[in-house]
Amino acid sequence: MNKPNRIYELLLDYAASTARVDKLIIGLVWTACEAQSDGGTTLGLAMSPGVPTRTLPWPGTLAGKTLGELAGWITEWEPYKATVGMAAINCSLNARQLPAGLTLPATPGLGNLAVFEHFLPRLQGKKVVVIGRYPGIERYAGQIDLHIIERQTAASDYPDPACEFLLPNADWVFLTASSLVNKTFPRLAELSRDAVTVLMGPTVPWLPEFHEFGIDYLAGIEVSDALNLYQTVAEGGGVRIFEHGARYRIVELNPDNSMTWLKTQIAQCYAEKQHLTQAMEAWYGANKPGRYPEFEKLDQITTRLSRMDSSYKNLWDAHH
Repeated sequence: MNKPNRIYELLLDYAASTARVDKLIIGLVWTACEAQSDGGTTLGLAMSPGVPTRTLPWPGTLAGKTLGELAGWITEWEPYKATVGMAAINCSLNARQLPAGLTLPATPGLGNLAVFEHFLPRLQGKKVVVIGRYPGIERYAGQIDLHIIERQTAASDYPDPACEFLLPNADWVFLTASSLVNKTFPRLAELSRDAVTVLMGPTVPWLPEFHEFGIDYLAGIEVSDALNLYQTVAEGGGVRIFEHGARYRIVELNPDNSMTWLKTQIAQCYAEKQHLTQAMEAWYGANKPGRYPEFEKLDQITTRLSRMDSSYKNLWDAHH
């Protein structure tokens, strides 16, 4: 069993980027973080808090900070700080190559329901629990055995405590990635171990180790037009982001796929470590004063590589 904070350790390992934030906006529905990487502009989203506030202590100070600095906010309990942290993490992860998967076609008016449409044939006759009320999801109430758990309940929704009773007996669970931000993910994932579990939403971080937490599918977004997506978020866009720069991508976390994805990540991480190690040797070889400037980054990459190696070994042992 994973310790509750392991998922946050992994997220911070992957997001320890020194790239600097160009822009960050806390929109009506989504929070977006934008930075520059070797491949151009990268953008990460997280769902904005549903808790209104009149003021925040940091406006005017976030642009220019590193993604790694803001990513550290994911461990905060203050909802706006944690949301900014999640957006920064996704911005960092989106600079990497996306995993192999199925990109769903953009269907106007469907939004998040594209994920449910994709899995619908497999949900027939199954007990389906959805964490979070997605706009329009009630259309499936007459087609499948549907149970919705929502923090702000409406109609026939179940309140938060119902997760302890519904999830252990579910066949399928659709889990909102906002649970990472509000820190309910570890417990919800544990309760869903016996179900086929889909972690979904634009807040999903592309992290191969989610298989360790019993997640069977990731349904996150592929950013096809960062400029258009950022503008849509800034103008209060909700599901319209799926018509303006974002599309759902489904990734199955079976052992073969996960090991292939992890091998790619390990190779990239090892190459980065080798590059920094050689640069450090050249630095000290030239008798330059002081500590190698990228020493902390090298240390972070070494830690990340160790965690990925352990995760790959666990997958290999379980599969073979």
